[in-house]
Amino acid sequence: MHLQESGEMYLETIYILSQKHPNVRAVDVGEYMGYSKPSVSRAMGLLKKGGYVLADENGYLTLTDAGREIAAKIYERHTVLTSLLVRLGVDEQTAAMDACRMEHVISDASFQAICRHAQENSAL
Repeated sequence: MHLQESGEMYLETIYILSQKHPNVRAVDVGEYMGYSKPSVSRAMGLLKKGGYVLADENGYLTLTDAGREIAAKIYERHTVLTSLLVRLGVDEQTAAMDACRMEHVISDASFQAICRHAQENSAL
């Protein structure tokens, strides 16, 4: 199952929340993202069906290995791109918003080239 940007955003959100809290529920995801309960419920159903998320009997969400891999990749892209844009002089809020859009469309090759360039020039 190929994930669209919205699916990646949900996985990234679960990943971020799970770093801060031991238990993450769909309501937490909705609050963090500013989405309605029906929207989050539908997305969680699709992510469960795709094998990216598990939910236990208490409604706690856990990323599968596949879900965690995608979420970590997107989160890394977000943090690296935000940091790089800030170092280039972009204000933090704009950098984070732009990085959020870029993280979903940049190729692995281009992202790795950016990382290499940034490391060689001590930008990260």
